[in-house]
Amino acid sequence: MTQISLLGCGWLGLPLAKALIVNGFSVKGSTTSESKISGLKALGIDPFLITLSAVEGALDSKRITGAIEDFFNGSKTLVINIPPQLRGKNSDSSTANAPSASLRKPFVEKIKPLIPYIEKSTIENVLFVSSTSVYGEANGTITEETPAQPDTESGKQLLETETLLQNNPNFKTTILRFGGLIGEDRNPIRFLAGKENLDNPEAPINFIHQEDCIGIILKIIATDSWNEIYNGVSPFHPSRETYYTQKATELALPLPRFDHSKPSNGKLILSDKVENVLGYAFIKTEL
Repeated sequence: MTQISLLGCGWLGLPLAKALIVNGFSVKGSTTSESKISGLKALGIDPFLITLSAVEGALDSKRITGAIEDFFNGSKTLVINIPPQLRGKNSDSSTANAPSASLRKPFVEKIKPLIPYIEKSTIENVLFVSSTSVYGEANGTITEETPAQPDTESGKQLLETETLLQNNPNFKTTILRFGGLIGEDRNPIRFLAGKENLDNPEAPINFIHQEDCIGIILKIIATDSWNEIYNGVSPFHPSRETYYTQKATELALPLPRFDHSKPSNGKLILSDKVENVLGYAFIKTEL
């Protein structure tokens, strides 16, 4: 049975682990919460309590808590699925004025210490779950060939991490840039319902359903599609106003109101490469 190491068993990682097991893989899955260990084990996942941190002045080996060598051992493929948890155009208030690079780039510095362990392990392929935020606020049509120009701290650190992994010759890395993540229990309309003067009413949405996130990852692994960059966005791009109004109506929520006084700006992110090169057929063609 082929074994995979999955770093991050959260909103996406946990159902991904379940899908991998259904497809005949054995899964080593990490969590930062000891209370979740028994639940992962009950699902057939080999659980590991692993925490990555960016601590000023600490040795790389001190930034990783948990049996990281055992977590990698025996796996050919590693999926890195941990969010940067950064907001805004600059670092958050706890890191913005920090003198050390490790604190200015907390997500990058969390990933860096993993690399020597990956190099020494049985890992040959890395799938890094990134985000279309690396394209910044560019307008027009976006493909994988579009230069990444992130303007948020999250996007900047994701792009730097992408480069860090891709440039390492000791393993192959595929980057998967997901659009806005939605699912049965997750939709941004719940935060926008009833809001007034929302901007960019005519801008297209660039979302992807959890089921398609999992489907694309499974396809990449099944076809050994490494050293690639893929956009993961559903080919369903109604305007923000159309989509959010419809979703609010469906969920019996207060309708959002949009500002039409200014022209709309926005990007249309294409996933043609996922369909035409990877050969993936989207499950959720309407969101």
